[in-house]
Amino acid sequence: MTTILNIEQLQIIINRLACQIAENYYSDHKLVIIGIQPRGVFLANKIADALKKILPESNIPYGKLDNTFYRDDIRKELHQPNQTDILFSLEEKHVVLIDDVLFTGRTIRAALDAMLSFGRPQKVELCVLINRRYSRELPIQPDYCGKSIDSLISQKVKVEWDKEEVNLY
Repeated sequence: MTTILNIEQLQIIINRLACQIAENYYSDHKLVIIGIQPRGVFLANKIADALKKILPESNIPYGKLDNTFYRDDIRKELHQPNQTDILFSLEEKHVVLIDDVLFTGRTIRAALDAMLSFGRPQKVELCVLINRRYSRELPIQPDYCGKSIDSLISQKVKVEWDKEEVNLY
């Protein structure tokens, strides 16, 4: 096991990602934040909290999206559905979709399909904590990235929110 990010590094990255989003959407009332269930929600919660500190006057809508039934591997693996919690329309919104690790791109593809049930956004951007380069199966790249790493297909990147660290196994 190799530690990629420790608690201090993780906090710095979360603040940076929130600052980048705030810089791009400082006065944009169309901005919404969507965390992908299950693991992307942890990062999305932290970024939403940081955005509240950076932009205290703004009330950025925040939701949680489950893409379980939109996945193309639903029959191959046993997936436990999570709760989708989006109480607003995404019609004409600027969505920042948040997940912890970008690997093949299939989770993001499924999330994009699931998201369309809530309206057609004007723009969608992707924010990830870890970008596993050179492993993509789909042409999906992050707009906001905490850290890019090179890893073997056989390795796993695990974000452990209880310890607040990121490890490579």
